[in-house]
Amino acid sequence: MAETIDLTLGHSPDPDDAFMFYALARGKVETGPYRFRHRLEDIQTLNERALRGELDITAISIHAYAHVLDQYALLPSGASMGFGYGPLVVARQMIPPAELVSKTIAVPGTMTSAYLELRLALGEFAAVTVPFDEIIPRVAAGEFEAGLIIHEGQLTYRDRGLVSCLDLGRWWWETTGRKDWPLPLGANAILKRHGRHMKPISDILTASIQYGLAHRAEALDYALGWARDMGTELADEFVGMYVNDWTLDYGPEGRAAIAELLRRGHAAGILPAVAALEFVA
Repeated sequence: MAETIDLTLGHSPDPDDAFMFYALARGKVETGPYRFRHRLEDIQTLNERALRGELDITAISIHAYAHVLDQYALLPSGASMGFGYGPLVVARQMIPPAELVSKTIAVPGTMTSAYLELRLALGEFAAVTVPFDEIIPRVAAGEFEAGLIIHEGQLTYRDRGLVSCLDLGRWWWETTGRKDWPLPLGANAILKRHGRHMKPISDILTASIQYGLAHRAEALDYALGWARDMGTELADEFVGMYVNDWTLDYGPEGRAAIAELLRRGHAAGILPAVAALEFVA
């Protein structure tokens, strides 16, 4: 009887991750001896668990990946990249970027890529960590002057009367001068101790993403279960933003963008030096 290998798979409870792992969760792809146990948690929690090496495979912020190079390798698929768009700083009224640095900003976690990018854009600022799905209502209620939003909040913040003060996707293009580079946000990573199993596991996860893209309607219907305050049309738009060709493979531009973000983070004194990125071949 073939050995069964149990694996923990951590990802966020949001539509794009649900879309990516639909085929895997519903048995649409062959998994061989591998059995995946899904762990749905917010990205800050997943980053913290990765620091402790608790999950076999996990969604991880590119920011956090700089701290776990000794334990995890990046999978070639599963990336979240913004192409001319990305996390936003929102407020009840327009606050010029030059003034944001003096405000208290609610952030979804200090290990998120969005936080790293906002630090690079503004420098030091007062940040308070708030669960990502609470930032919009708490900014709208006046508890915080501004909030850094990720996930589907990027499409729904206007419904709460908020305005965008800074788009980090546009900031990235403006400061790099490279409109062929996406803004690095998230990745999938695997514990390197899995050795020879890493490549077949990687292929299974890529097959799940490919299935979702090839069977968009059924994968989107599944993803709607995690689409807070979003109808089908808006959820489809959001999934299209973060599950696309970049998700199937970073390509040379995506890899170069990650290297540049991590270089900037180190130059700013936020991250340790990253000599080289390690991808599962």
